[in-house]
Amino acid sequence: MANCYRGRVGLLNSGGASVGQGDLAQAVRTAVINKRAGRTGVITGRKAFQRPTGEGVDLLHAVQDVYLDDTVSTGSSGW
Repeated sequence: MANCYRGRVGLLNSGGASVGQGDLAQAVRTAVINKRAGRTGVITGRKAFQRPTGEGVDLLHAVQDVYLDDTVSTGSSGW
């Protein structure tokens, strides 16, 4: 864990279970929070893959867009 906070090892967070309606907004919110906290990614398996292909692809693209958007700042954990 210390290596993650010191920037030596990336940290992925699990996106959590699929709740159905609202998964896209929840996944984007989770990605923004994780990016601002300095995490390197978020796992979105069930949210993306337990739905029609088009919806899953849209969800994955939305999360990718968060990590590609330079206006979503990455923060320092303070460690």
